[in-house]
Amino acid sequence: MHTVWKGSISFGLVNIPVRMFTATEERDIRFRQLHKECNTPIKYAKMCPHCQREVEPSEIVRGYEYEKGHFVMINDEDLEAITPETRRAIEILDFVDLSEIDPVYFDKSYFLSPQDTGEKAYALLRAAMEQTGKIAVAQVTMRNRQSLAVIRLYEHCIMLETIFYPDEVRPVSQVPALPEATVPLAENELKMATELIGNMTVPFDPAKYTDEYRVELQKMIEKKLEGQEIATAPTVARTNVIDLMQALKESLASTAGTTGSPVKLAPEPSPAAAKPKAGRKRAASAEKADKTTSPAKEAVGKPSPGPTSTTKTLRRKKATPV
Repeated sequence: MHTVWKGSISFGLVNIPVRMFTATEERDIRFRQLHKECNTPIKYAKMCPHCQREVEPSEIVRGYEYEKGHFVMINDEDLEAITPETRRAIEILDFVDLSEIDPVYFDKSYFLSPQDTGEKAYALLRAAMEQTGKIAVAQVTMRNRQSLAVIRLYEHCIMLETIFYPDEVRPVSQVPALPEATVPLAENELKMATELIGNMTVPFDPAKYTDEYRVELQKMIEKKLEGQEIATAPTVARTNVIDLMQALKESLASTAGTTGSPVKLAPEPSPAAAKPKAGRKRAASAEKADKTTSPAKEAVGKPSPGPTSTTKTLRRKKATPV
C-alpha cells in the first residue's frame, strides 16, 4: 500500500506515531474517449475563453466567486496563514458509541498502522477501545484541510474515517414529496411487510455481493480481446507538435520565397548541390539542373527519409549557434 499521510494520534498525553493508507478503492471499469478517425485518446486542455488560448499551470490562480463573475483572490500564503499548527496530529476530542453516529456522516476510510516506535502505544489504544466498545471523535488536517473524523477498530486494525460536519449534511426537510410519518396503514399489510423483512434477515456477509455489471463487462472485454476486436492508436512522436509545425512553416516561408503554394518536405540538399538565388526564372532552372545532377537522382525509387530524419535535421539546425 502507498502511504498517504504520516503523523501521530494525540491521545491525552500519549502520542502514537502512525502511517495512513487508503482503505477503499473503486473497481469500476473506465473507458477512454478516442478520436473516431484514428483511435487516439482525446486530451482536455485548460482554455481561457477570454484570451482564446490554452493556459499554462503557472498562469492559474485561486479565486472564490462570491458573486457571478466577481472573485476574491486567494494565494498560497493566505492558506498557509490559517492552516492549523497540528497538521501532523490526529487529535482525539471525545469517545462515543458508534451507534450514535448515523452512516450518512461517514465519508472516506483509511487504515492506520504504527510507525517504527509506536507499536506498544498502538496496541494499547487498540485494546482499550476493544474493551470499552467506544470509538473516538477526532480532528485531522490533511492536504491543508481540517477534517472531522472518527477512529474505530476494523478487525485488528485501527481505522480513521473522515465524517461530514453537521452543516454539510442536508436537512431531510428539503426532500420533496415525503409522505407524513402519520400516514394510515392497513394492519394486515404492515404485518406481512414485517414478516417478509424477518424472512429475508441474514447475517451480513459482504463476500456474497458482487458487481454483476462489472463482471459481465469484463467478460465482454475479454471476448473482444480473444477475437482481436481491438484498435491501436497511432504512435505520436514525443515532440511539441505546435512548436514544430510553427518552426516548419517559418522555415519554409523564409526559404521558398512564397507562402501561397504548398511545399513538400525533402531532404536537405548537400552544400555542393546548392545554387544561389537569381530571380524566380533562374531559381527554377537551377532547381531543375540540381535535380538532374545532384546525388538525389541515385535515390529514385527508394523511400524518402521519414519524419525521424527530418526531425533530426531540424534539431541539428536548432542546436547550431547563430
